[in-house]
Amino acid sequence: MSELLKNIDARTKLAGTNKLEILLFFLGVDQRTGRRETYGINVFKVREVMRTPAITAAPEMPSSVEGMVSLRGALVPVIDLAKYSGISADTPREIMIVTEYNGHTQGFLVEGVDTILRLDWSKMRVPPEMLTVQTGGLVTAVTELEDGRLVMMMDVEKVLSETTNIDNDLIFKSVVPVDRPDCTVFYCDDSSVARKQIERTLEAMGVKGVAAVNGRKMWDELEKVATYAQSIGKPVSSIVSLVLTDIEMPEMDGYILTKRLKSDPRFNGVAVVMHSSLSGMSNQQLGLSVGVDEYVPKFEPQRLSETLARRLGVGGSLEPVAA
Repeated sequence: MSELLKNIDARTKLAGTNKLEILLFFLGVDQRTGRRETYGINVFKVREVMRTPAITAAPEMPSSVEGMVSLRGALVPVIDLAKYSGISADTPREIMIVTEYNGHTQGFLVEGVDTILRLDWSKMRVPPEMLTVQTGGLVTAVTELEDGRLVMMMDVEKVLSETTNIDNDLIFKSVVPVDRPDCTVFYCDDSSVARKQIERTLEAMGVKGVAAVNGRKMWDELEKVATYAQSIGKPVSSIVSLVLTDIEMPEMDGYILTKRLKSDPRFNGVAVVMHSSLSGMSNQQLGLSVGVDEYVPKFEPQRLSETLARRLGVGGSLEPVAA
């Protein structure tokens, strides 16, 4: 398994090409359906794959949180993905996928891992609405393998939000209202949790927002706005105050969306802020290389609101994120 991910750091070279690599994994045979489904997680978020170490149970934790382990001196929470997903499997979860994003590390228990698959984001499809409703937004994208299997991409941000306090109401208390209903932020993210956080942040600021579930949907929406703006003889920037984009999204990622916006003169004067849980410096530098005006990490409403306020020209003292 160490060989499987030994070149993990080098994989960031795929970013900006609308391609990704996903680690395929299994959660066991669901006793209710008799099926053993295949799931995926973006390799960018995977730090290592290892045999499950001894877990120390912690009191008063959600049922899917098994406890914590010590990894090189750091205490890491461990989540059983089968339990979290409601899958009734009696096979042991002997493998742990260690993930890192937004500066946080956590372990996900799985039955086993398969391989790393490289593909284009355009091959990742938005799941049918029925599946989205049934899973509560846990599955953000679906792709089909050559052998006919369907791979479901899990929203690990949703898992994190429901097993920690990143969606606690208290974190929005520090957002300072700017009361700018004349400003409209167009934002896209495939995670329902992230979209909700952005929505709540904008509401607390007093700023309007227009949402999309991925870069392709956002681009389509922005093209409509550009056509309308041209028809009334106004610049797009008079309607679109700012574009806030995630990096990882099915069909079109945030890098490609940014490239399109920055290379299209119709969108001159429209700032693009990248909002992602991929908090590595290489991702920030790549975002800046394709024209992103600023990078802000997810799940920090106060920092997001300060960045947006400054970019919207309504003050704020936070310095731009360095490349």
